[in-house]
Parts: sequence; structure tokens; C-alpha cells
Amino acid sequence: MKLIFKTIHLKKRFPLRISRGLVTGSDNLFVGVTKNGVTGWGEMAPSSTLGNESAEEGQQLLEQFFNTGIDQLSITEIYEKGREFGLPMCVLAALDIAMWDQLAKTAKLPLYRLFGIPLPKVATSVTIGINPPEVVKERIPLLLEGTGVRFLKVKLGSKDGIEADKAMFSQVKESTKDYNVGLRVDANGGWDVDQSIHMMKWLVDLGTDYVEQPLVHGREEDLPFIFKNRPLPIFVDESCYFSSDIPQWADSVDGVNLKLMKCGGLTEALRIIATAKAFGLKTMIGCMGESSLSISAGAAITGLLDHVDLDSHLNLDPDPFSGAQMIDGVIMPTERYGHGAILKEEF
Repeated sequence: MKLIFKTIHLKKRFPLRISRGLVTGSDNLFVGVTKNGVTGWGEMAPSSTLGNESAEEGQQLLEQFFNTGIDQLSITEIYEKGREFGLPMCVLAALDIAMWDQLAKTAKLPLYRLFGIPLPKVATSVTIGINPPEVVKERIPLLLEGTGVRFLKVKLGSKDGIEADKAMFSQVKESTKDYNVGLRVDANGGWDVDQSIHMMKWLVDLGTDYVEQPLVHGREEDLPFIFKNRPLPIFVDESCYFSSDIPQWADSVDGVNLKLMKCGGLTEALRIIATAKAFGLKTMIGCMGESSLSISAGAAITGLLDHVDLDSHLNLDPDPFSGAQMIDGVIMPTERYGHGAILKEEF
């Protein structure tokens, strides 16, 4: 087994502001795994919250890990070794995705077929970050006009408080009235217990589908207080990294949002889905500033999921890869072998 590395800067079409700050782009690390003459590719989107902020550091860690002698191990064994080694999850995700891509290419199967998963039917959400109402008014037609988008995820949890959240969401509601789109909310841990209860009661009357991560990671003990008599389904994101997290909060949430960068790739993503379903929870997949490469890998498992939020590649200018395409709002896997993402010639 041999590793190949390539770093590409991904520039966002629209800067994304969430409760934790503003993101305009990132230098993502792309990792190739070559075995028996077949190369699979994975991607790392750096994140301070996931313990790795640079492509250079990610490459160094993977080289150190590879030199521990993992090349004869199975994908699941390498995943476990990576966790034991202390690889940041976004770094491990790049390796894990690349190995599954290589295996599916070797088997001459699209990745979703290798997993035995049906094609997805659930449309993706497209995200609008925290913005003043006047920006929302300009941005929404650009996101929705002629795009086929069927759901809009609205980032709330403004540093300026819930009145700013209400002003923004009210403008979203007004600006989407002529479009047939569902609305979801992601607070990214920007509310406390009282604000969560208040905002859920306010949002339900405006036709919101669900609320994601209302409370900050680390305050999960407060989830029962907002779960009781909740007017909207509650999903957790930052509060659920791995399948082992699910039993702790299963009786205080309605669903979990997995991300390949957060859990370390497809190996653990499949475990999260199985565990969530065993506890009767709904499932969702999100993303963290990835290109079409990681989105294509995620699309391979969306046929199992209740909600999809794979849209980061739609906000790139440009996207260096071609891969899974949005068809009638659904991010659809390709029929190419592996995850199907291909680097464009100009890169």
C-alpha cells in the first residue's frame, strides 16, 4: 500500500457564518491510497474543533501513522488503529474514505453497491449562514432560483441573541414564500435551555421541520429539559461524534447528525447509522467544507438516512472534483466505480 498527497485550496462562493465564526475557505488535504495498481482517494477538511487545522499537519500525521506498519491490515482494523494512534477524526476520515474507494474500484462496483445500499430518495438541505435580513433577502433567490433545492437549513444562534435570530428567520420565511421549500434550523449550540425552549415554540408556528444542536457541546445533561414537551424534533450534531455516544443521549433526542470528518470516515458512519436505528432514532448526514469527493462518499450511504445535508460542494468557487450530482434536489451517487469523484483537469 502506498500513500499519495495533494493539497487544494477550496474557496467558498458565499462565506459561511455560524455561531462559532466565519469561514471563507480552506486548504483541504486529498489522500490517495494505491494498492495492487488501483488508487482510491479521500479528503480531509481541516477543523480546529476536530483537532487539526492544516493540510500539512494532516499529511505529517498520516505519514507517521502509515510507518507504524498498517499496510496489511483490513479497513476496519486500520480505522481502529487510527483511533488508538490518536489521529484527528478529519485526518482519519481521509484515509478511511480512500481505502473504501480503492476497495470498491478493485471490486469494480460503485461504492453504494459495494455497501449494498439503495439509491437515495431524500433531498438535501442547502445551508444559509447567519446573516442580517438584508443579506438574506439577496441570498435566497441565488440559492433557490432554478436550482431544484427543496430544503433550506437556516443557521441560527447569533452572537447578537435570539432577537437577531428571529429577525433573520422572519426574513427567510418571507423570502421563501414563493418557493416550495421546507425549512430546518441549526443553532450550532448557540442557545441555552431557556432560549431553546422559547425558540422552538416560536419556530414551530413558522413551519420549521426540526432543530439541530440547540445546546452547546458539553451541556448534554440539559437535553432532557428541552426534550420534554418539545414542539419540534431535536437532532444532535456536535454532541454525537461516534456510535458509542448514542446510548447516553438516546432518550433525550429524536435523531443524530453524522459527518464523515467528525466520525473518521465511512467505517464509523455505518456504525452510527446502525446504532441510531437500534435505539429508534432518526438519522442525518452533514458535511464540513468538503468538495465533491467527500460528498460523493457520503452520498453512497444516504439511501439509509432520514435527512441529508450534503451541500458544501455547491458553495465552492470552483469545486475541484466532479462527482455526485444534485438531481431533483437529491445528491445522487454516480455509477462510476468507487465513490465516483474525479479531479478536474485544471487541478
